[in-house]
Amino acid sequence: MSAAKPQPSVAHSSDPQQRNAPVEGDRGRVATLSSWPAWFAALGAVSAAARAAASDVERERDAYERLRRARDFIDQHHHQAIDLDAIADAACFSRYHFLREFRRAFEITPHQYMTRKRIEHARELLVTSELPVTEVCLEVGFHSLGSFSRLFQRHVGHSPSRYRRTIVQSLGVPAPALLTPVPACFAAFFGAR
Repeated sequence: MSAAKPQPSVAHSSDPQQRNAPVEGDRGRVATLSSWPAWFAALGAVSAAARAAASDVERERDAYERLRRARDFIDQHHHQAIDLDAIADAACFSRYHFLREFRRAFEITPHQYMTRKRIEHARELLVTSELPVTEVCLEVGFHSLGSFSRLFQRHVGHSPSRYRRTIVQSLGVPAPALLTPVPACFAAFFGAR
């Protein structure tokens, strides 16, 4: 007679102590019978959590991509009269959800970002062109010279005309638009027209 391999004893008893008693299975592993369902439930929960986390990462990536498209839209159209609805439409968000998500992603509101882009563009135009300050104001998308000057002063630290004088002088480049106009009576007296 050959020696039979001892089978693990399965506790079918309703006694909880006997059901939770360790049972030796194949290859000498010891497990509790009542822990297997909990283990499988935990495994299912972990894999569900992993799927949810992957889904969350994908959603975050998609949301950031749409916000980046909105920021690019502002970069391309900051000189035009665009409102929050137009920018939110470019990102495929509702108006209020877009505002919250943009602020969360870039730590600045869309209006503040657009103002910053307009001021940067104005600084560039003030240095590289001979446009008067009023023309620069309208070119970059502002409708009021007073608002433009106040915001420019707040962001840059100088008024637009003082900024232009300071930068041009520091570069040593003469700018015809910056010359003080000569009164006509003075020009007539000295023969210059």
